[in-house]
Amino acid sequence: MILKDKVVIVTGAGPGMGQALCRAAARDGARVIVSARSRDAIEALAADIRAQGGEAIAVPCDVADMAQCRALAEAALAKWGRIDGLANSAYYHPDWQPLESHDLDQLRTALDVIAIGGLRMAQAVIPTMKAQGTGSIVNVSTLATRKPMPGEGGYAMGKAALNQMTRQLAVELSGTGIRVNTALMGWMMGAPLETWLETLGDGAEAFRKKRVAQIPVGRIPPDADCAKAVLFLLSDYASEITGAALDVNGGDWVAP
Repeated sequence: MILKDKVVIVTGAGPGMGQALCRAAARDGARVIVSARSRDAIEALAADIRAQGGEAIAVPCDVADMAQCRALAEAALAKWGRIDGLANSAYYHPDWQPLESHDLDQLRTALDVIAIGGLRMAQAVIPTMKAQGTGSIVNVSTLATRKPMPGEGGYAMGKAALNQMTRQLAVELSGTGIRVNTALMGWMMGAPLETWLETLGDGAEAFRKKRVAQIPVGRIPPDADCAKAVLFLLSDYASEITGAALDVNGGDWVAP
């Protein structure tokens, strides 16, 4: 249990990576603050984690609202008295459009939720982590910032800004005991991808086989397994790592 007794906030705890992170962190001993905008969804997830023997509370939060971000951090402190980790997983995915004609309001929202939302949450937890002399912030990013995909530019722009926030904060927080890292996810098998594959109809299986053939590990990595990389970065096993970007994509992109 690499996160035993650590208090970890997970934003964007909806279907997919956010939910997988909450479940995985709880299994590895963390006390998890499950957060997203939908109260019903996160309360159901927290209740299920508790039913499995884990520790979790649900706290609704829209990361586009600084007051709600501060309230989320305060709820963690009120319940467990400390904050050891923050996984910034909240995102907004704009429509798939070429940047040359993209809806600019959607781009602003993507930047506000993904990048500035991540910074809002970091600002909400940093004072507590500084007082503790320890803490880990992990920003969940995407392979699309390494390997551009047509139509994915709006989402990738938000995540690329989040990547830079990692590097900037890692340097600025030198000497505080707070580490800041990025985990860049590639194609992941989970609820969001399964839903998208359904839109392909009869072509779904052929597409799946083609993607699998292109990924060196021989499968589309399951989101529950990808979540383990975030747990590592949150844990003391990564005590000497900060300002880093960890590719989690089954070898789909081999970084230099």
